[in-house]
Amino acid sequence: MNKKEFTYIDLFSGIGGFRLGLDANGGKSKGFSEIDKWAIETYKDNFDISNEIELGDVTKLKTLPKVDLITGGVPCQSWSVAGKKRGFDDPRGRLWHDAIRLVNAVQPKVFIFENVKGLKDPRNRANLELIMDSFKKSGYTVFAELLNSYDYDVPQNRSRIYIVGFRNDFKESIAKFNYPKPNKINKNLAHYIEDIEQREVTKVKYRPSTLHGNRVPRARNAFQNLNELNDFFVFCDTRNGHTSIHSWDIYRTTKREKDICLTILKNRRKKIYGESDGNPLTYSNLTELIPDLNSGELEALVEKNILKKVEPNKYELRNSKNSSGIEGIYRIFLPNSRIFSTLTATGTKDFVATDYLNFVNPDNYKEEFIRQIFKTGKFRAIKPSEAAKIQGFPENFRPHPVDRHANKQFGNAVSPPVVAALVNQVVRTGIFE
Repeated sequence: MNKKEFTYIDLFSGIGGFRLGLDANGGKSKGFSEIDKWAIETYKDNFDISNEIELGDVTKLKTLPKVDLITGGVPCQSWSVAGKKRGFDDPRGRLWHDAIRLVNAVQPKVFIFENVKGLKDPRNRANLELIMDSFKKSGYTVFAELLNSYDYDVPQNRSRIYIVGFRNDFKESIAKFNYPKPNKINKNLAHYIEDIEQREVTKVKYRPSTLHGNRVPRARNAFQNLNELNDFFVFCDTRNGHTSIHSWDIYRTTKREKDICLTILKNRRKKIYGESDGNPLTYSNLTELIPDLNSGELEALVEKNILKKVEPNKYELRNSKNSSGIEGIYRIFLPNSRIFSTLTATGTKDFVATDYLNFVNPDNYKEEFIRQIFKTGKFRAIKPSEAAKIQGFPENFRPHPVDRHANKQFGNAVSPPVVAALVNQVVRTGIFE
């Protein structure tokens, strides 16, 4: 073994996202632990494990082979914003105790564990401190930082916490350690999607007021520029941005019906109608807002599945949950987008357009998207082979042959380029020399 090679154990290995980043930096696996039989199938199909130990259920392990490094993506739903945030009350959250127990037993030089960003949420501060304090009591100096896969040439807004621990007797290495700096070489989404022509689209700059009117919103995330047209469209009736597609935009409605719907959208969050983020409005409320409104107009919109009655005389927009979308669609990304939605184990209602939107101006951007892309059906779900690339897996990685298993596995996976960048920083400290 040369001075930069090191041995490792891959806990909660999934399909090998950690392993790819470890092997790229000189790592030599001595074993892996996973209980999902479909993930194990994919792992074995992609890696030679003939000289390794298949460790099985981490909760039943008393100890591990002696190694330089222990890694793992601890199951994350118990801390996830998308989950119920039950933390240590969730059996998956308690798997942290097994990770801590095994590190304490083996005393590797270094460990790296990954989890959802929710673990670093202020509401979970006590839990994160408990995890870090437990590792410190085992004899480690511990670091925790959020890294976004997008910053390491992965086209996803995928922030995850990476907890790194150095055994206290390696003081020089501890002093040299830094998390990796961003290395953005991001390409258009078309680079990752099969059968779509590669085309560079020049983004035109506009005054924010041209796109958003007098009330310029805060950017929803770091990938929306307020002076550019968005590269994706959101199907939901609770927002009114320049790329918001409403049910009344795609269902046959009159101008009067569109105006009624927009009035409800613009007023449903006002506190005079209730304390919720969105409130049903009574017929009486609406007659004060809309001249000459009659109840038959509202009932017609209920028949068109645009409105719903939540009480005998209250009306609400039917498609009022953001992630639910409309007609099974939440977002459609154009091929010139530099980002796709975060892949998850449960899947998304997000699609990619299979053609570019011909240049249009802000006044008819949404209408042209509906005409050119949506109405013509020029969009589709991504394939598992594309999900692999969107997660940063190499071209020669073989997804599970059953699509539902493959999609779940890539949604659960850690992004290999992020691991590779992080492990490289660990190697550079000289701890394995």
